[in-house]
Amino acid sequence: MALRIPQRRLLEPALNALRTCPSCRQTPSPFRVFARAASSKKDIKSTGHKSVDDFLKRKPKKEAQIVPQRGNVSEDSIFADAEQEEADFEEEEEYEHRSAQAQQADVTSLRGRNSGYMQTMLDPDPKSRMRWEQKMVVRQVKRRGRLTKKELLKRTERESLTRSQWFKTSTKKLGMLARQIAGKPIEEAIVQMRFSKKRVAQDLKKHLEYSRDMAIVSRGMGLGKVEGTQGEPVQIELKDGKKMKVTDRTGIYIDQAWVGRGPHGSEIDYRARGQANTMKNPFTSVSVLLKEEATRVRLSEEKKKKFENRKLWLHLPDRPITAQRQYPLW
Repeated sequence: MALRIPQRRLLEPALNALRTCPSCRQTPSPFRVFARAASSKKDIKSTGHKSVDDFLKRKPKKEAQIVPQRGNVSEDSIFADAEQEEADFEEEEEYEHRSAQAQQADVTSLRGRNSGYMQTMLDPDPKSRMRWEQKMVVRQVKRRGRLTKKELLKRTERESLTRSQWFKTSTKKLGMLARQIAGKPIEEAIVQMRFSKKRVAQDLKKHLEYSRDMAIVSRGMGLGKVEGTQGEPVQIELKDGKKMKVTDRTGIYIDQAWVGRGPHGSEIDYRARGQANTMKNPFTSVSVLLKEEATRVRLSEEKKKKFENRKLWLHLPDRPITAQRQYPLW
């Protein structure tokens, strides 16, 4: 009986004898992958080269940690003056410890400057400067050293003026809050802004806190409890006729608050059917003038004194009668 064997089976021994390369492996691919990995590990372990083995055994170095730098205060900080004074003091000490020869060299270099080159910037109009100095001397001689009322108040009473940054709101909205806090003590105004429903009230509250801190640090206002200069309690009358009791004459209150118009921003208002409008968003700032309660006490006393010194009102003017005749003119 004839066997049914495919021709490729019969020709396979002859083809194997004629092949120049070994036959393909019949091992599944996962086993071949594992075999390659194992062989590669063996090759790595047994390279036989000392330099390569040392390189493979070497552990990666840790990156050097960056040393954090010390921070510093900003230029507009209330403590910037103290930092500058400390730096100036250190420079003075360093200059004193320098040798006398180095100091003499600095003086010589300053003497070598030509002052004529700097006059164009330091004194551009000498004739006008001389006339102004002469005018001030004549004015002082005429006054005999006496100060005007405005100058005297500037020397005896303290005040602090601060302007805020631009708020993204209109003058109409911010003006209502400015009128609300005008005339109130600074702490009461801060409480009013804290519980206000207006969106810009929180920004105004932060500016009031900043203004209060600046008045205390730069002007020395509101330190009556610390220095013991509160004064005796007194009853005063405000501008609107209301009565008020002042217990601390160094207390801070808002004398004036006004708004200022700023630049306008622009935004796109997208509408239907592919249309768009350009909206102008206004920016507004607020300025706050802080004073002490001693100023309101003085104004109340001046108002009371003016009322007491007023002239008595009469029905007819107190003057001699004129145009008297012995007979009627008709």
